This record gives sequence, C-alpha cells and structure tokens, in this order.
Amino acid sequence: MEEKKTFEEILEEMKDAGVKESFADGKRDLEEIVAEAEEREAAEKAAAEAKTAAEEAAKKAAELKERQENPHGLIRTNVSAMPDPDTIPTETMADYGDVLEASFKQIHVGDVLEGTVISVDETGVLLDLDYYAPGKVPADEMSADPHFSIMEDVQIGDRFSATVTKRDDGAGNILLSRKQADDTLSWDKLKKLMNEKTVITGKITETVKAGAIMYVEGIRGFIPCSKLALDYVEDPAPFLNRIIEVQVINVEENAGKLVLSAKEILQGKAIEERNKKVSLLTVGNIVEGTVESIRDYGAFVNIGDGVSGLLHISQVSERRLKSLKGVLKEGQTVKVLITKVDNGKVSLSMKALEDALNTEKSEEDVEEYNDHGSAGTSLGDLFKNLKF
Repeated sequence: MEEKKTFEEILEEMKDAGVKESFADGKRDLEEIVAEAEEREAAEKAAAEAKTAAEEAAKKAAELKERQENPHGLIRTNVSAMPDPDTIPTETMADYGDVLEASFKQIHVGDVLEGTVISVDETGVLLDLDYYAPGKVPADEMSADPHFSIMEDVQIGDRFSATVTKRDDGAGNILLSRKQADDTLSWDKLKKLMNEKTVITGKITETVKAGAIMYVEGIRGFIPCSKLALDYVEDPAPFLNRIIEVQVINVEENAGKLVLSAKEILQGKAIEERNKKVSLLTVGNIVEGTVESIRDYGAFVNIGDGVSGLLHISQVSERRLKSLKGVLKEGQTVKVLITKVDNGKVSLSMKALEDALNTEKSEEDVEEYNDHGSAGTSLGDLFKNLKF
C-alpha cells in the first residue's frame, strides 16, 4: 500500500516556488478559518449554557417563592374565589426582574450574606437570602457561646448575617457559618460599643478565680473581680448565672481580648442616688454621724443613708487646729450642723453647731431673766422687802 504523504512533503516536492508559497498561504487561511469556527462554536455553547443556567435559576426561584407562600403545599380549590381568566394580567419578564437579578448575583466563599430565618430545627437554620438557593447554617456553626440554644434563641423571621463556607452543600443549599460572620463583624461592633459607652445587659455564664465570663456579640468577655461590683469581689462564684449590666472597657481584636466592667455603671447609679438624697437635706439641720476617715484638711462624716459630708479642720473648733490627731478618730460619733449643700457636696461644722447652741443658751438665759428678774424692777418691788 502506498504511504500517504503529508502536506509538507507535497510542498517540498513542488519545484515551483510560487506554487509552494501559494499552498503555504492556503494552509494559513485554512487554519484561521478553523480557529474562527471553533471560537464561534465555543461562544454559542457558552451562551446556551448561560441561558440554561438562567432558566434553571428562574425555576428554582419560583419554587422557593412557592414554598415560602405555601409552605405546606396546600391546594386551594375555592372555585368561587378564583378570578375571571380574562381579568388576570399578563405576566412579563419585568415581573420577575428581582428574581432574575438574584439568579445572576455572584456568591463566593467568604462572602458575608444577610438572610431571614424561614426554618429552624435541631440540625440547623434555613435562611432566605433573596437568592435562587436558600442558605443553610448547621447548628454547630450558629454560635460560639456554649450556652446558646438553637431552639430557644432562634425564631422564624429573625435576620442575621453569616459567612459563605461552601457554595453548594450537595442538597442545593449555600452552606453558611454564623460564627465566622460574628467573628468578623463583632469586633467592629464591640469597638463601637466601647466608644459610645453603651450599657449591655448579659448573663454571667462562668466564673474563674480572677473574675467572671460573659459573652457579648458571640465573643467571650472577661470581667475582673475589681470590676464586678463597687468594691473588690473576693469570691466571684456567687455571680454565676446572674444577669448584670456591663460596659466594654477594652477591645483587642488581634489578641482576641475583650474586657467588661460593671463598676462604672454601679458608680454612676450610686452617685445619682446620693445626689437625690443630698437634695433632700436642709441647711441648718443638726445631724449625728460617724467619722469615716481623717485627712490633713478635715474629716469625712457619714451622716446616714449613704451620704457623707466634709467636716473641714477649720470647722471643728473655735481654736485654730494644725491637726485633727487627738481631736477626732475614725468611728467616733459626732453631732454636726449642715452648713452647705451644693452640687452633690455636703459641708458640715461642729464649730457652727457650738455657736448655735451657745446662742440658743444665751437666748434662754435672757428669756429666763426676763421672766423672773423683771419683777424686781417695779417701784413696789423695790420697797417690798424694806422694813420701816
């Protein structure tokens, strides 16, 4: 059998250079025509695939919409309520604009999507993402809080954000993780809460030797013993499961550090309550109190009901004192006069009380003298005891 020659061999055998060049040009033209045909075929195939994908997306979107509007698949057979076919408006592609737009939306792993809860059970949560495919959040991807309960803490209609971990879980759902989204979004929110000094109400879920643990926005927060109450808490164990108000005082995202405090809130409430009590005090009243502490400039006296006032060193005695040592001691009970109430501060005086008591005594002596001594000033009284 005669061996077939290649195109190049045929060209080599041709003696005429012009013919050889003509064949070479023809080969190039043929190759270009084939390449263009292949490109057109690929473009037509891509267009057909895109059309098929769009049709499938629209079909799935319509099925999802039907499931949302009629979750139990009920067939309505109320013929009397059916509209006249002639009055039914003609549907156009514009009516499905939102659905089609959603079908062409590109979703990638790592995207953070917001959705509405349309179903919840022990295995996870199903979200409506305004997309042709729903989102599925497995139960173990809902929260990092060990006390989180999917059946108690999630309700149909709730909205939250979740991160795409897989575009298709094999069942037609977009696989999501709320924990990842919380970890991404929560730190920014925590910084905002700290800057705005927002008061947060939460439950203490754990106690440790140095303080207590509370989860905020899915992030584990630490409350030191020095920040659990107005005074230092030696044993935080009694705070377990207690619901308290806290503020964010430190956020370090890179270190995963979140520090909370209840002390500042309690201090604010204590000051507010004290100011309310102070406003009820009356200047000039005499009260009894206990010396709480002594300073170089005076002593602080607790006059009851959580209110303390300053007894300045110049208001202790008529004598000028260089020190209160030997004059007053902590725990001593004293009587003082309220001399000033201003901007939540109370000024007290023992000296003014002594002056007031001396003035009162002098007035009583004068009154007694007027009652008894004045009888001897009449002319009859002058001669009453005279003997003639």
